[in-house]
Amino acid sequence: MYAVIKTGGKQYKVEEGDRIQIEKLDSAAGDTVTFEDVLFIGGDEYRLGEPKLAGATVSGEVVRQLKGKKIIVFKMKRRKGYHKKKGHRQNLTEVFITKIETGKEA
Repeated sequence: MYAVIKTGGKQYKVEEGDRIQIEKLDSAAGDTVTFEDVLFIGGDEYRLGEPKLAGATVSGEVVRQLKGKKIIVFKMKRRKGYHKKKGHRQNLTEVFITKIETGKEA
């Protein structure tokens, strides 16, 4: 079974046992986080939210806080002597997905 969740303005396809890197969450390593913006649950039978699934949640455990790889932003206007160089590293949180709740009675 897999689910599509929304967090940090992005959507992620997750399964139980996955490790995902998402936008930074204000949680320490070892904390449990719950994602309630579940858009889709798939597998043998699927459920599609409009836009979210009522009662469906995805639980995970924060593994660590980290920084993403560095990107370089370079702006230049030719023949004008104008150039700027700037770097950026995004703060990320690594989460281990522990459980997918469908929110449906068995």
